[in-house]
Amino acid sequence: MAPGHVAYGLRAQYGLLVDPETIMSWELGEASPSSTELTALAGVLWCSPGDLLAEPVTLREHRIARGFSVDDLARRVGLEANSYQKMEDSGRWKGNERQSAALAAVLALSLPQYVAATGKQEELAGLLRSAATTRWQGYIKPLAKLLPVPKDHLELVLERLHSEYQSRMVATLSWGGGVGEAGSGDAGREYLADIVDRFWTLARGAE
Repeated sequence: MAPGHVAYGLRAQYGLLVDPETIMSWELGEASPSSTELTALAGVLWCSPGDLLAEPVTLREHRIARGFSVDDLARRVGLEANSYQKMEDSGRWKGNERQSAALAAVLALSLPQYVAATGKQEELAGLLRSAATTRWQGYIKPLAKLLPVPKDHLELVLERLHSEYQSRMVATLSWGGGVGEAGSGDAGREYLADIVDRFWTLARGAE
């Protein structure tokens, strides 16, 4: 189908006035259709909205890929539609623990996908670095609020992260690499730089 044919289908079937140039810009990745336009486009092309998306990253992309409207997803996770829409638009999820667990379940998000979709990558990395370098027990509650993961599961993973980091620091000291403060040795810095990836690995292993 040429862009003109698609534009005609959008107008005839869904009443959307989209010119062929706009459709070409969607194809080239220079612009993105709205949720309504994407759903209609999928209808014209006889496919699902998810088929038209690359790997979903944002909450909006995951919602569309799963075929949920804003109202439907908000109802399923226990939020008012307006409240959910604001979070989706801002890219910052602010739901409580129960709502977060429901969001991850309804959209079938893995933990890495959940963190990326809710915009919490930097916050997670900061908490994990602190847990590894100080008393990890103090970070169970903040991480339980951040991630839809049971606290006993987090305890196992954080204890392991802390143990691994401390072992690396002890090894650095034993090699004669004097360290003035936690995290200042090369081994410690390397571990902290990759700590989120290590967290995902340990979290999968503890399931």
